[in-house]
Amino acid sequence: MNKTRVAVLISGRGSNMMALAEAALDPDCAYEVAIVASDKPDAPGLAWARQNHLATFALSPKGIGKAAYEAALDAELRNAGAEVIALAGYMRLLSDEFVGRWQRRIVNIHPSLLPKYKGLDTHQRAIDAGDAVAGCSVHIVTEELDGGEVLGQAEVSIEPGDTAESLATRVLIEEHRLYPKVLSAFVRR
Repeated sequence: MNKTRVAVLISGRGSNMMALAEAALDPDCAYEVAIVASDKPDAPGLAWARQNHLATFALSPKGIGKAAYEAALDAELRNAGAEVIALAGYMRLLSDEFVGRWQRRIVNIHPSLLPKYKGLDTHQRAIDAGDAVAGCSVHIVTEELDGGEVLGQAEVSIEPGDTAESLATRVLIEEHRLYPKVLSAFVRR
């Protein structure tokens, strides 16, 4: 079976990238990790990727500008043979031009039940609103922030006394379960 080559973009510890990479080891998984890339050369997830024999790329956008940064990133992903991009805690907004070049081939995991709570501080916003559930969504990336087609979601109950941190911990567990399944289904379609 030919597996779809996926580039995983991270900015930090890379726990969702790790879940994607570990799932890719299953022979029945529809994708393989072609490269792990980061905008933070010291991102802890890069060390894990290297220790697990995954190709890596890191480049800070500081001092070179968004267009030059994205051109270098795009070239590196294409050189690695990437067919799809999975954002996994990648904290930079991609330009409309970059998204257009990879149209309908970029997916993201977001820590809310979209369309609720786009952007940041999703857990606190759900708690403050008195929601009974929170969760996570995998969606196609478009030019609109967290606005693309939702491919899959997982719900997590908001418990009395939850803080943003305690809720985030439980949502992250669901992200690790959801993202590999949805990504595999996405690349098969």
